[in-house]
Amino acid sequence: MFLLSAEERAIVDLVRDFVDREVKPVVRELEHDNVYPEDLIKQMAAMGMFGLTIPEPYGEVRVSTVCYAMVTEELARGWMSLAGVIGGHTVVAKLILLYGTEEQRQRYLPRMATGELRAAMALTEPGGGSDLQALRTVARLDGDEYVVNGSKTWITNARRSGLVALLCKTDPTATPPHAGISVLLAEKGTGFEVSRDLPKLGYKGVESCELSFDDYRVPADAVLGGVPGRGFAQMMRGLEIGRIQVAGRAVGVGRAAFEDSLRYAQERESFGVQIWKHQSISNYLADMATKLTAARLMLHDSAERLDRGERCDLEAGMAKLFASETAMQIALDALRIHGGYGYSTEFDIERYFRDAPLMIVGEGTNEIQRNVITRQLISRQQSQS
Repeated sequence: MFLLSAEERAIVDLVRDFVDREVKPVVRELEHDNVYPEDLIKQMAAMGMFGLTIPEPYGEVRVSTVCYAMVTEELARGWMSLAGVIGGHTVVAKLILLYGTEEQRQRYLPRMATGELRAAMALTEPGGGSDLQALRTVARLDGDEYVVNGSKTWITNARRSGLVALLCKTDPTATPPHAGISVLLAEKGTGFEVSRDLPKLGYKGVESCELSFDDYRVPADAVLGGVPGRGFAQMMRGLEIGRIQVAGRAVGVGRAAFEDSLRYAQERESFGVQIWKHQSISNYLADMATKLTAARLMLHDSAERLDRGERCDLEAGMAKLFASETAMQIALDALRIHGGYGYSTEFDIERYFRDAPLMIVGEGTNEIQRNVITRQLISRQQSQS
């Protein structure tokens, strides 16, 4: 299970070296100053990271989802924000690849693969949270154009993306509501603007913004796949790889916190011995390693299922839930192991502690995720009986 090709292993190794050589020496200063890592993003684009899930003839190198999950883990081990840059971009690429017309694939995917064109997905609305069927952003058909009005929030890459996969209602009267939801491939233009940047506890350096659509016009053929009313099901499928990606980020953050703690526990002494020899610290380290290994196995299992073309919404959801909760617990235990130093901005532990909560609330809160998992369990059991 989870075997990579020689080329994929080389890619993961290359990203690991990039993180150790280029990211770790500068991340603390960039993160504390909340500076967009332009140079690091350019290097990521040159390495082909924006096109890892885009196959020929649109891209150059398409890797397995397992490989993509490993790349995500390595990036997040260095700085979770870097993994976030390619997260939404990858979901949009997957949506266009699976559901786009050939014209849409030709128009966007080659430039997305190189990072020349960056993409974002716009789902969440102010006051709407995880209830995507309660959308208030509406696109009304006017001749051969849709006129969009509404707002979206928590949009990663909002300022630097040239393309936004916009989830909106093209038929507000449809019953059930999801039957009137579409994905519009919205390019920046008149009536489409970033209204503000959101201040955040963590996830620094990369922008998270609110978008406002005020009589924003897009051609009717901007509907993903050319047929309106299919956007909800399309986005739910796209979120499978989105949740795999978030789980990969969580594993990366948890791994970074664990590795720092394991190292520190061998360097720090108290009462005449290295602190790992104290049972309380030893128990923390054992639990960290065990949960981290379990989270990674769940992550790779869901990624492998996606590669086999199997349904993996349940598995991706469970991986995201477990990995994110694990990352948060590991970050907290890492702070305890480091004591006062864990609370200091001169160590990386406090960054992990601020970054970990994003995976708990991002890509569907874990509270909603538990509901989705239970519904899927019931549905699968009923289908088998």
